[in-house]
Amino acid sequence: MHFFTPNGFHTTLGPHEPVLRVADGDTVAAKTVDAHGFDWQGEQVAVRPNPQTGPFYVEGAEPGDALAVRFDCLTPIRAWGFTSSIVAAEVVEPGFARELPAREWIRWRIDTARGTATQETHAGALNPFTIPLEPMVGCFGVAPAGGQAISTATSGPHGGNMDYRGFRDGVTAYLPVSVPGALFFIGDGHAVQGDGEIVGTGIETAFEMQFTVRVIKGKQLNGPRGEDDHNIFTIGNARPLELALQYATTEMIRWLRDDYGLDLHAASLVLGQCVRYDIGNVYDPAYTVACRLQKQWLQL
Repeated sequence: MHFFTPNGFHTTLGPHEPVLRVADGDTVAAKTVDAHGFDWQGEQVAVRPNPQTGPFYVEGAEPGDALAVRFDCLTPIRAWGFTSSIVAAEVVEPGFARELPAREWIRWRIDTARGTATQETHAGALNPFTIPLEPMVGCFGVAPAGGQAISTATSGPHGGNMDYRGFRDGVTAYLPVSVPGALFFIGDGHAVQGDGEIVGTGIETAFEMQFTVRVIKGKQLNGPRGEDDHNIFTIGNARPLELALQYATTEMIRWLRDDYGLDLHAASLVLGQCVRYDIGNVYDPAYTVACRLQKQWLQL
């Protein structure tokens, strides 16, 4: 078990110097700052977008392996967060976008004891507005292939800024390893977020994120995957949205074929009637689609 408090952050996922070396099976509890770089004390210690804690070097991880990361506990550790006040222009009709007011920042009070977030800044007819906490991690991933350093504003096969609300407590994410040690980054905690991150934020705040890493030798992936007690899902990160859906669907079919023994006919029949598609980020350069299947349909 490792407890890690960062003193520096990255806004690219890439070949940065590791902050900590961990072994296969180790658990890490790491603090993260919010999407604008404000820490758990409310001090701005990093620049936007989505500054990441890490990278963590995982012993034994080599190109061609997969890194499994289980999100054991995602906990907001600051009593306030913020959101944008208005939907993004790209999620409404182009003509209607001209009617949208200017963006403002809305402050929220976070009560972890009660499990709620309450709007504090007056905006429109909702004041106050209280919703239950649903903590999730918006941006995480591994170093990409080819020595690239890719902005935390976007996403790809390595992970990144996916903002998929399915990445929450108890979920295991799977990522393709492209460099020795994988170089795992994590940050951008959201106390709550709706599908799509359509205002460009969740309720952004500082977190302690506890996760456990595991190396799966020789398991080649084409993009991020995940599972919880009831579902498996694959992630497509691309633009336009239909290309993200294609990536996610193709990776799901590969998973059903390679790990569950379904040929293309069987995989098509199951997905054709039982698949669910969830929308992750539709605000940033690459959009995110999750292709999700309940595990009950894999026990036939």
